[in-house]
Amino acid sequence: MPFLAPYRRQFVLAGIALLVAAAATLTIPYAFKQMIDLGFGAAGIGSSSHHIDLYFLALFGVASILAVATAARFYMVSWLGERVTADLRSAVYAHVVTQSPQFFETTKTGEVLSRLTTDTTLIQALIGTSISMALRNFLLFVGGMIMLFITSVKLTSIIIVMLGAVVLPIVIYGRRVRKLSRESQDRIADASGLAGEILNAMPTVQAFTHETIEAERFGSSVERAFQTAMQRISARAGLTMMAILLVFGAIVFVLWLGAHAVIQGRMTGGDLGQFILYASLVAGSIGALSEVLGDSQRAAGATERLLHLIAAKSPVQSPLLPDTLPPRTANGAALALQNIDFHYPSRPDTAALHGLSIDVAPGETVAIVGPSGAGKTTLFQLMLRFYDPQQGSILLDGVDIKYLDLHTLRNAIGIVPQDTVIFSENAMENIRYGRVGATDEEVIAAAKMAAADEFITRLPQGYQCFLGERGVRLSGGQRQRIAIARALLKNPPLLLLDEATSALDAESERAVQGALEAAMIGRTTLVIAHRLATVQRASRIIVLEHGKIVETGTHASLIAANGLYASLAALQFNNEI
Repeated sequence: MPFLAPYRRQFVLAGIALLVAAAATLTIPYAFKQMIDLGFGAAGIGSSSHHIDLYFLALFGVASILAVATAARFYMVSWLGERVTADLRSAVYAHVVTQSPQFFETTKTGEVLSRLTTDTTLIQALIGTSISMALRNFLLFVGGMIMLFITSVKLTSIIIVMLGAVVLPIVIYGRRVRKLSRESQDRIADASGLAGEILNAMPTVQAFTHETIEAERFGSSVERAFQTAMQRISARAGLTMMAILLVFGAIVFVLWLGAHAVIQGRMTGGDLGQFILYASLVAGSIGALSEVLGDSQRAAGATERLLHLIAAKSPVQSPLLPDTLPPRTANGAALALQNIDFHYPSRPDTAALHGLSIDVAPGETVAIVGPSGAGKTTLFQLMLRFYDPQQGSILLDGVDIKYLDLHTLRNAIGIVPQDTVIFSENAMENIRYGRVGATDEEVIAAAKMAAADEFITRLPQGYQCFLGERGVRLSGGQRQRIAIARALLKNPPLLLLDEATSALDAESERAVQGALEAAMIGRTTLVIAHRLATVQRASRIIVLEHGKIVETGTHASLIAANGLYASLAALQFNNEI
């Protein structure tokens, strides 16, 4: 209803067209009665052909009105279906992209895509077709029943009693169809989620020669979806058969009584003809309503899944009255982490960070090192407020980031992630993602700073060259330089580098390292790195282990301390030491 509300005018117009079409349909049996009784029955003996011509012209006029009104109804409800579905897809997508990473820990991307496509298509069919059909057939049912009473109270009363016995089993059976419809959509979403996961990991699948295994897994998932769909289809077919058989059986019985009434002279031929046509309309409308009931039960399952998705609330929200950051200084941002404790929601019994406190002065470059799983990347995720710590606070320029608007906070931070993301766009737009609205000259300048200009200009179309889905046309080092250029274009006061040069060869690393050093001027920088060259240039090195700070100092002092850092250096930087 909230999605239909903005389009009341179109809904009203569709309703008017619906009423006119229903009225025209209900007029046709009465016109037939007049033709039979006045044109061909005893009452019509001696009538001129002129009167007959008028009745046929009137009947054609009613059919013309019916045709125009039906076309108008179809156009308006189809427009509503397409419009509401488009709005619904946009609303669901806009809601999903605001969710924290916690949401995507438990929800497959393919499942979200299934809900955006398959489920919304079912709702489109409901709004664009089924609701209109339901209203049309409901009007025909009500109008037909009224005209049946006018024609013969006795026969109509018998029909009502029999229909009452018919409707109850139809309603009860319809509940089973709805349950099976939701299960069918769930199985389709499972298959979509599996397909999305595998297609995004095809190099790994092929490297391990798992093509046949994955094809069989997907085939099994599709087969489960097929079996569930067949259960739904069988139930719906049974519902349709039950409805039509019982309804038409009741009507045939009543018409048999009507035929005897004509023979006995208690009804005219026109009355029986009119009664047959109205009974056919009523029966047809009930049959159509049972079909619509099946569609609506299936759409109800899809709607429940979409409502569940829309109801998901990110635990990380912008405050209602957010604070603002003080004016940016030339030295970058001041950062302070105070007694941070954090557990991932999916791993509540394991502390990712514990009792962690760090102060970073404006313009300072701090390196964060430690073994895998020490909490280095987690630290960056907390700074970007992808998650909130269970205890402690993070201050940016003296303001707790919980009281900052999320866009204000994240616009003040530039990040080069460990897993570089390249979009299905050209090189120019991939770098411009760092700052929408940047000129081509600014993009090219950022690319030069990141040592990316040299390989981009060698691409077939240069900066306009399409990089492929997830950047498959680039090497790992080239993708990393695109990500660095994107962060430099953003020009933030706080720069987070998560293994920013890990995929570069020695020559490229030297070029990029010089660019990064220039970029660090005038901004606070935190670097996660295993490369000695990067760590040595930091003014301070913080060593993490099991989510705790175990050492702090310069490269030389930590080597001399012969602790964890010295062990990591001996293992990872042996050639350079």
